[in-house]
Amino acid sequence: MPYVVRENLLIGNIGDAAEILQNATVQHVTHILSVLSSASISFFSEWRPGLTIPAKDIAKVHVADNAAAKSALPPEKLLYSVEYAGHDLKLVRMAVPLRDTENEDLLDYLDVCIDFIDRSRKEGSVLVHCFAGVSRSAAVITAYLMRTERLSREDALESLRQSCEFVCPNDGFLEQLKMFEEMGFKVDYSSPIYKRFRLKILGENHFSGLRIDSSKLGADPGMPVEISSEVDGAAKVENNRSPTYRCKKCRRLVALQEHVIDHIPGEGETSFEWHKRRSGNPFNKSNESECSSIFIEPLRWMKAVEEGALEGKLSCAHCDARLGYFNWAGTQCSCGSWITPAFQLHKSRIDISPM
Repeated sequence: MPYVVRENLLIGNIGDAAEILQNATVQHVTHILSVLSSASISFFSEWRPGLTIPAKDIAKVHVADNAAAKSALPPEKLLYSVEYAGHDLKLVRMAVPLRDTENEDLLDYLDVCIDFIDRSRKEGSVLVHCFAGVSRSAAVITAYLMRTERLSREDALESLRQSCEFVCPNDGFLEQLKMFEEMGFKVDYSSPIYKRFRLKILGENHFSGLRIDSSKLGADPGMPVEISSEVDGAAKVENNRSPTYRCKKCRRLVALQEHVIDHIPGEGETSFEWHKRRSGNPFNKSNESECSSIFIEPLRWMKAVEEGALEGKLSCAHCDARLGYFNWAGTQCSCGSWITPAFQLHKSRIDISPM
C-alpha cells in the first residue's frame, strides 16, 4: 500500500500504481505521477507479463520550451506522457522518463513534476511512484516539499521519512536537490549553478560517446534573431546593458555576460603557482593579477566543438582569428582554478565593452 505524505499526496512503488491503474479505487487516487525509465504505459506489462491496464487519450507533451532549449538532454528525453485510464472515474497519469542513476538529469523535470502534483492535489489525490518507491519518487516529493513548505533539503527529506522511513534518493539526486535549494527552490536556467550543472551533463555526454551537435549548444549571440519570446542571448542584446565580448580583430560579437561561467579565483589545483614570479611581497595577495581569461558555456559558433574533438582552439566565426581554447577534460585558469569542461576566451584576444 502507498504511504500518505500529506493530504492528497501519496508515495509508492510500481505495484501500488499498477493496482490503482487496474482498479481506480485504491485510496481514491485520481492522479498518478510515474517516474520510471520509460514513460510508456507498456512498461507495466513488461514488468508483469499478462497485466492489462486500460488507457486512452495518450498525449506526449514537451516539458517546456525553455527547458528544451537549455537542456543538454536530447529532445526525446524532454517528453512526458499524459494518459487517461479507461474507467468511469477519470484517472490521469503523467509519466517522465528518468533512470535511477547518479548521473541522470533530475533538475530539468522538477518544475513540471511539482506543477503536476500541485494541480493534482487541488483536483483530487495523487500518487507519486517509481519502481521501488525509494529514490526517484522520493527525490521528486522532496523537491515538492522544499518549494511548497520552504524547507531545506535535509528538513524536507526528514519530513518525508516520517511518513516513509526507507526513502533514500541516490547521491546524484541529492546533489541536484541541493542545487535546487541554492537556486531558491526553482530551476533557474540563468543561474551559474545551473550552467555548471549543464556543462557537467554535456561533458558526461561527450565522454560517453554522444555527439554534441548544435542543438545542445547555446545560441550564437553574433547571429541576428527576431526579438520575441526567445530566451537566449541574441534576443536580449538590444536591451542588455551588461558587458559584451567581441573579437578584437573584426569586432564580431562572440559572447554576452549571461554566457560567462563564473569561478572562484585560486580554487582548485594551483600546481604552477610555484613557477610564477611576483615582484614585491609574495604574501601580499593584492599583487596577484586578475584572471587572464573568461570561461563561457559552449555556443553554436564553436565549430570545433560541434565536430567532436576533445580539445582545440576556438576561432572567430567571421575572421578565423584565434580567440581561445577548449578542453572537455578541463584546463587551469591563470588564477589557479581548475575549470572542467573549459571553453576559454583569452582577454588579450577579445574586447570587453558595455552595451
